[in-house]
Amino acid sequence: MTAVPRLVIAAPASGSGKTTVATGLMAAFAESGLAVSPHKVGPDYIDPGYHALATGRPGRNLDAFLCGTELVAPLFAHGAAGCDLAVVEGVMGLFDGASGRGELASTAQVAALLEAPVVLVVDASAQSRSVAALVHGFASWDPGVRIGGVILNKVGSDRHEALLREALDASGVPVLGALRRAEQVRTPSRHLGLVPAAERRAEALEAVRAMAGQVRAGCDLPALLALARSAGDTAADAWDPGAALAAAGAAPGARRTRRPRIAVAGGPAFTFSYAEHVEMLTAAGAEVVFFDPLRDEQLPDDADGLVIGGGFPEVYAPELSANEPLRKAVGALALSGAPVAAECAGLLYLARSLDGAPMCGVLDADARMTPRLTLGYREAVAVSASTLVAAGTRMRGHEFHRTVLEPGAGQRPAWGLGGGERRVEGFVQQGVHASYLHTHWAARPEVVRRLVDSCGRS
Repeated sequence: MTAVPRLVIAAPASGSGKTTVATGLMAAFAESGLAVSPHKVGPDYIDPGYHALATGRPGRNLDAFLCGTELVAPLFAHGAAGCDLAVVEGVMGLFDGASGRGELASTAQVAALLEAPVVLVVDASAQSRSVAALVHGFASWDPGVRIGGVILNKVGSDRHEALLREALDASGVPVLGALRRAEQVRTPSRHLGLVPAAERRAEALEAVRAMAGQVRAGCDLPALLALARSAGDTAADAWDPGAALAAAGAAPGARRTRRPRIAVAGGPAFTFSYAEHVEMLTAAGAEVVFFDPLRDEQLPDDADGLVIGGGFPEVYAPELSANEPLRKAVGALALSGAPVAAECAGLLYLARSLDGAPMCGVLDADARMTPRLTLGYREAVAVSASTLVAAGTRMRGHEFHRTVLEPGAGQRPAWGLGGGERRVEGFVQQGVHASYLHTHWAARPEVVRRLVDSCGRS
């Protein structure tokens, strides 16, 4: 049973100001003394980094495509346990989901699964009375989604705000805030969205404080908290990593003289990860040790396995390349047959080169940046057995990159993607499983057990 007060921050379209409002609300409520649980709809890794700065708690994703609808509420309850309030930032427009799949993975679907009221953030910069028709349409479109209030963003003046509020008086949806256009908080972006908070911590903290100040000045925080408290109890029990492993038949591995040590890449170049992955590795009996490939010249002592998630190695290619001792250590661990799980940025780091800069040379492939964005959810089937999955295993994943790989001949692919015209991608060799595909291990707990049990078998 989940009884945490909660709000979903949504918008009619991308670019309306969801991140500013959601992060500002998280920070403002946290500064008032509340324990705030931050969440993000969809596979986005960057916004949760700002959410974590705002709340002091891990930002967590709620993705109905990657994890299945049945896990959304339990994963939410797990993250929000013991908190006074949960704030969920939506993705794209309120009703936009996985392409061609209706409501699947939309903010509206997640709000309905959580039985949470929605606050609609509306970019009002180019409208006045028309805002009432817009809000009415969103509020009446789906009776399973409750629009509990509106926050007007990019308001031009006091007169503009008065016109907007007057138009909305008859809509039945209360105005819970109005943020001025001139006060917008700027956060730098580049080829895949906002610059991660971990790359600019001091500036990101200042931006989060500015968002909190903007929200405090323009929003009715008591009314927003009251709306959050109007969410009733849900029947969802909190997800538990140990219970998930047991339920999947992933029983504890053989007795060992010590816990297997799994090194996990972090630091500014590798910021993309789901909090549940480390929790599952720990529940499976592993000792997780973090390292920074930009700073550390060796892997953690006695590392039995390696996890390298996503991030921006293309931004740090010269620095990663210059750390030759670590590149050699990664290559030696992979050559030993130890399990190595690499996603997207990790895949590039294991390649022979990235934009001409030498990388670890584990894979017979060279990577380069391109202008073309590869983006979207994927249905995948494992075409090669590996330390992560058995051949034939089906998983859902997400691609998000502007690089391409040019592999050598005779490589064993990791995944087959798509339907009849299946394309293959990724690499499986010895203990290495490397792919562009981002996956959420909560959907397949056996992945974690297989990875942990592979430690020490080389």
